[in-house]
Amino acid sequence: MERLIAPVWLILFGACVGSFTNVVVWRLPRQESVVSPGSHCPRCGHAVRWHDNVPVLGWLLLTGRCRDCRAFISWRYPVVESFSALLWLSTMLVSAGGGGGVEPSFQPWIGLPLVGLLLPLVLIDLDHMWLPESLCRWGVLLGLMFSVTGGVSVFADHMIGAALSLMALETLSATAERALGQPALGLGDAKLAALGGAWLGLFGIAIAMAIAVFSGAFVGSIGRLTGRLQPRQPFPFGPFIALGIWLVWLMGPDWWWSQWLKAF
Repeated sequence: MERLIAPVWLILFGACVGSFTNVVVWRLPRQESVVSPGSHCPRCGHAVRWHDNVPVLGWLLLTGRCRDCRAFISWRYPVVESFSALLWLSTMLVSAGGGGGVEPSFQPWIGLPLVGLLLPLVLIDLDHMWLPESLCRWGVLLGLMFSVTGGVSVFADHMIGAALSLMALETLSATAERALGQPALGLGDAKLAALGGAWLGLFGIAIAMAIAVFSGAFVGSIGRLTGRLQPRQPFPFGPFIALGIWLVWLMGPDWWWSQWLKAF
């Protein structure tokens, strides 16, 4: 029974953070405060009652409609809350080689702020093809702060990883834009890569970016083959970078490198 306590709490708190993530994703691109006013219906403006704001359950009890004006509430709200809960639960799966090299006693808890930052970044990028610099900046600062628990060498590695990944992607973005005549990578992608470097270190972010490139190329190819993406049509790359960061944080770069060597 005691073994179930931590997973249950992770699921509950993860769902609550997912509810706040929905607020961030809606308000941040509109340059609205994520704190005030409280949750309210964007159509009628009525405040959401506390019992209607319970993650997932509130949406189900309301049958997906505002209590006051009966406006439709997107199914995305409970999906994000549920996915956030699963992400929080997944932090317990961090392997011995994962966790970005931080002190093992701090795992898996250090992964919680990481998923708390990656999820809104992914959703905002999907909606607006924009990665807010404020979230990326906080991610870099937190990653470097937590890396201190691994010692001076880990901190230095993460500092170098953040700096080099930022410079590398900014340089690649400028070069690709000159070669293609249109933006190929957004500067937000470079800042998200810097966030990854701050959490994973130099080797870790290199592996994460490799995962991002392969997964992005795979999805992009399918999109073009099915006609969903037109030639040279841009699509958000941030979700693939975030995927790479999280997978490397869970399993560690050495594990992914060994899988690569086995495959090829």
